[in-house]
Order: sequence, then C-alpha cells, then structure tokens
Amino acid sequence: MKITLTYLIRSLVRFGGLVLIVMACSVQKKNITISTETDDAEIRFAIEELTAVLEQKGMEPQVVAEDADIAFGVQPGTDGLKEEGFSIRKSGNRIQIFGHDAAGAMYGGLELAEQVKVSGLEGVNEMTRNPYMEMRGTKFNIPLDVRTPSYTDVCDAAQQNIPEMWSFDFWKEYIDNLARYRYNYISLWSLHPFPSLVRVPDYPDVALDDVQRSTVEFKEFYSLNGLGFDAPEILENIEIIKEITMEEKIEFWKKVMEYGKSRNIDFYVVTWNIFVNGTGGKYGITDEISNETTRDYFRKSVKQMFISYPDLAGIGLTTGENMHGSGFEEKETWAFETYAQGMLDAAAEMPDRKFTFIHRQHQTGAKDIARKFKTLIEHPNIEFIFSFKYAKAHVFSATEQPFHDEFVKDIEGMKTIWTLRNDDTYQYRWGAPDFVRDFIQNIPHEVSRGYYYGSDQWIWGREFLSRDPENPRQIEIVKHWYNWMLWGRLGYDPGLGNGRFVQILQDKFPEADAEKLFTAWQEASMVYPTTTGFHWGSLDFQWYIEACKSHPRYSMNETGFHDVHRFISLPPHLKSGFQSIPEYVKMTLEGGSSDLLSPLDVSRKLHGHSDKALEIVETLDAGENKELGVTLNDIRIIGLLGKYYAHKITGATNFALYQESKEKSYQDEAVNQLTKAQEYWQKYVEKALLQNENPLWLNRVGHVDFKKISEWVKQDIEIVKSE
Repeated sequence: MKITLTYLIRSLVRFGGLVLIVMACSVQKKNITISTETDDAEIRFAIEELTAVLEQKGMEPQVVAEDADIAFGVQPGTDGLKEEGFSIRKSGNRIQIFGHDAAGAMYGGLELAEQVKVSGLEGVNEMTRNPYMEMRGTKFNIPLDVRTPSYTDVCDAAQQNIPEMWSFDFWKEYIDNLARYRYNYISLWSLHPFPSLVRVPDYPDVALDDVQRSTVEFKEFYSLNGLGFDAPEILENIEIIKEITMEEKIEFWKKVMEYGKSRNIDFYVVTWNIFVNGTGGKYGITDEISNETTRDYFRKSVKQMFISYPDLAGIGLTTGENMHGSGFEEKETWAFETYAQGMLDAAAEMPDRKFTFIHRQHQTGAKDIARKFKTLIEHPNIEFIFSFKYAKAHVFSATEQPFHDEFVKDIEGMKTIWTLRNDDTYQYRWGAPDFVRDFIQNIPHEVSRGYYYGSDQWIWGREFLSRDPENPRQIEIVKHWYNWMLWGRLGYDPGLGNGRFVQILQDKFPEADAEKLFTAWQEASMVYPTTTGFHWGSLDFQWYIEACKSHPRYSMNETGFHDVHRFISLPPHLKSGFQSIPEYVKMTLEGGSSDLLSPLDVSRKLHGHSDKALEIVETLDAGENKELGVTLNDIRIIGLLGKYYAHKITGATNFALYQESKEKSYQDEAVNQLTKAQEYWQKYVEKALLQNENPLWLNRVGHVDFKKISEWVKQDIEIVKSE
C-alpha cells in the first residue's frame, strides 16, 4: 500500500499523532531486482525509466546479474515477435520482458514502467506487441544557420531556435522523449545543409565555421518556394551565436546521432532542390540544373555525409522547388547523377553498411522515378522508399484522405513513408486519441513503410511564446506532450485504448478527475478537424486555423483574414462528409436534398464539441499545478475558438442565403450570428493573451497579430450590413 502525505495528514486529524507515527514507521521499502541478458544502451535506458518509477512507488530497485524479479532478454521470434516487438510475461512474482531485438526490449521496458506507474506492480498485464507502422518519425525543418536555412527559417520559431540546434542538451531531451513516445527516426529538412555539416573533398572552402544568425528586420513575406532567404541584407547583417569549427560541428552531430542510436532513433537528412545556400558562389557552384560543377559538388557532398556520419541512416530529396522550366527527365537525371550516385559511391566504399534513399513524390511521377532509380532499387544494401504528402498540410482535417489513390497504384508494390503535416496546432495543446487512432488506421497499410509527423510553418524546438515560462523553457514536444505522444504511441500500437490515456492523465495530473479531463480535451481538440474539414485550405499558406488567416494571395483580400466571403467560397475537404455553403443554399432555395452534413449541421457539431469542453473544464480546478492550469486554459481557448467558428459558419450561411434570396430575415440572422462570433473571438483572444506572447510571425501566413485580426473580425458584421 502506498502511504501518501494526504492520507497521513487525514489520519493525524482523525486519530491523533500516535497513529501517524505508527503508520509512518510501518511503511517498508521493498527490494526489487532487475537483470538483463545484454548490455544494450536501449535496454539500459528502459531500466533507468523503470527504476525511476519503482523508486517513486517506494521500492529499492537493484540491477543484478541473474535470477531477478524483473528480467530483460532479447529472443528474436519469441511469441511471433518482429523487429521492435516485445512480450511481457509473468510467472509467479517474476516478470520477464522479451524483445525481438534491443529496441523491442526497450519498448517492453517502457511499457512495463508505464503500467507500474499507473497501476502498480500488481496491475501489470501480460501482452505481446509488434509495431503497426515500422517507421514512426518526425519532420524537423532545421534552422542550422542563416547561411544554410530550412524552408521555415523566415519566421519567429526558426530564428528563436537556431542556437538550440547546436545544443546537445536540447537533442538529448528531444531524443529521450521521442523514445518514450515510440518514435524511431528524425528527418532533418533543409534547403542545402551540406556547408554546415561536412567538409567536402575538392570543395573544402564551402564548409562553414561558426553558427550565424541575421540581425536584419525581416520582411513579412518571402517566396513560398524558399527563394530569397540569402538576400544581401539578410547575410550582411549577422551575429555569431556560436564559435565552432567545421571539425567540431562534425563531432557534435556524430555525438547527436550516436545518442539517437542509443534510443533506437535514426537520423535522415532530406533536402529541397536545387538550392546552394552557403556556397557563396565558390568553385563556380550555382543553382543551374545544367551546371556540371554543381552536380559533382552535390554527388561528393552526399558521399561525404555518409563518410562523416557513421550513424546517418539515409538521405532524401525533393525535386521541383527550384528547378523551374525543367521537365521530368531533366529533373530526375539531375537527382540521379547527384544524390543517387553519391549514395552509390558511399555504398561501394562501405560494402557492409545499409543505406536508405527517400524520394518524395512531389511535382513528379512515381512510375517514372522508379524507372530512373532502378539501380538503387535493386541494390542489396540500399532501401529505396517513396514519400508522399498524405493529407496535404493538414492532418487535422478528416480521418480519411483522398489524395493518394493514384500514387498507391503507381508505386507497384514498393513502399512509402507518408508525410503527416501538422500546420494547425502550434500555440495550444491538442489531444484527441480517437481522431489519431482512426486517422492512422485509415492509412493504406499494405504500401506503408511508416510516416513522419511535423510542420513546414513551425519549428518544434524550444517554446518561446509562454508568458510565464519554465526555466529553462520547455522543448515543444514536452509542452505539447499529449499531441506528440498520441501520434507516436498510436502509430506503434493503434489498439492502445483510451483507458490507458485516462490513466496517464490521472498520474500526470492527480488533482484532476482524469475522465473529465480526457473528455474535455478530446472534445475541444475536435474543433480543429471539424473546422478545417469544412473550411479546407489544403496547404499551410492557404489556411491557419488558430488565426483564421492565410497568405493574402489565398484569402481574396489584402489582409489574409478569411472573412465571411471566404467562408462562403472555400469548399470542404472531399472526405469530410460536409456540404459547402453554395451547395446548401442552392439545395435550400430549390428544395433539394443531400446526404452530406449541411453547414448548419457543422455549426451544431462545433457548438457541441465546444460547449461540452467548456462545461467540463469549468468543473476542474488546477490548484497549485501550473501545467494543469495552462492545459485547462488551452482547452478553454480552443473551446472559445470553436464557438467563434460555429457562429461564423452559421452567419456565412445565412449571408449566402440572403445574397441569393434577398430575404431580409437571412441578413438579420447573419448579423446576429456574426455579432456572437465577434464576441467569442474577443473572449478567445483575451484568454490566449493571458498565456502567450503576441504578435507572432509565421513564414507562410505572415504576422499573426490578434489585435489587428480582432478588427477584421468586426468587419464581417459590416460586410453583411452593407450588402
């Protein structure tokens, strides 16, 4: 029995101090032994995690050579185990953890630690698990240096995080948490990372010492294709934020990748092309596709990456972003002669090493790529994997996606990893297990090698928005732990039930009623897919829900704000099951029918999710728990945002009905609904600003200034009145 301080105090009050003393003295720590057959780093990590939990439970764990209470072992194939699979077995008072490999044993140990944490040793259940998705990774647009930017660098999140990319403490915490969440790889995305990562023979002067950041006052918008990030005013106004040689950089990243291996996490580097940021025109290198020097430089850079980094698992590329005017053959010939040949060179020099080559199917065709890269596909030491943007930029839209059907046919039995883009939930903590579980299980499994989860408009580094931050500030995947845990854990085991998540919440927030917290969090979180499923701007620059904004080019006005007109004109996601406003107006005025949910039904769904979340959250008290307090406030904020969109959709629908029928009652109701929407927007902003700094600069939709947006929200009412 665990004796808590609260229990002892109550005993003191009820029975007097003598009982307290007797009970306190009767608590005995229990010795418990742990053994492992192998000394793998992954298993040592699991034992560390398990030991910490056992100590929290009042036990004294000790690692012994054999005959332990808890024993780890690696037994390939036991209980039908596959790579990274594990079994937990009980025999009397003894618990055995078998992994197909060290990674599986680590996951088994992490599972056991969690079971003990939420249910005690007596609550441990036997189980066997194999990973549902083999590759479960993160998409990390990495801001290495102003001279070698990622696609995301021209925004606050990147500028704040350049120093963190060169901090081992950051990567250690990031990697440890990814392992806990069951991710097994990190993909680092950059326009052109090589000058910051390697010294290339024949091109040694391209290598960049030190880490630099620009001090320029950036413009609001830059090219959506990654161009102009090397403008003279950007590169001429710099500060050195870390003095470090190229040789020291290589040692740093070798250490990071080696640490990743100790947690079963591989590293991949993925690029967009053709970019030559950081080369400074040296050796005649340009971004011209016909430049033979550039081809040779890229080929040798790819080879040198594998020579410099023995734990680098693979390299990926995209063709198209800066290959304007080139056809498929020219693009893919360039890609083969640079990246593919560079990998083939490395494979020839290191015949015992395994390599992975990732080719994004983007602005090109899968069948043609497979034909062009046949040499890699057939190489015994190279795994060739496609990559496809599964839900465009918004996984938080619908649990079914329509974009991959032809792609699946084209890859003809080959495998792909799916890009799962979250360009939605940057500021507020999200968590809807039912949505994630359904989404992952709807991905076509037979062609799946796995997925990576991340953003193009956000750097999931160290948070910088909190008004009352921790010291040091939390890393983003710890601040947003529930979100990131769900996409990792359910990718490994979509059968993991909601009961476990309730237990996890109860352990993390003992002050709360975890069932209520679970429900409130899930209900509020459904505001995201319900709204974006109805108002579908497929790419990040076409829609950002937390600000009701896009790049001005896609809002049909000068501000980027999605006003009542844009809510009428932008149709729903194809798999949302929602009817567009124009379709509903036509059906209503002509007396038709539809199996789709009408805009007013969508509004009612949003009201339902928001009202339930807001009602429950008011019954929960954070007490002294700061993290619970900000979590409850985020649920509140999202609920208020949902109320705004619910009223806005109803207002836009009535406005469209008025435009077609000229019946004033529709206009009056539109004004009424948009007035309520404005009131909820104001409440949303007030709550959000209690917690987060503002304004915020995003690279794809520009400045998010809630004060300015609040004025645009009011204009919706005037638009309807003046029609």
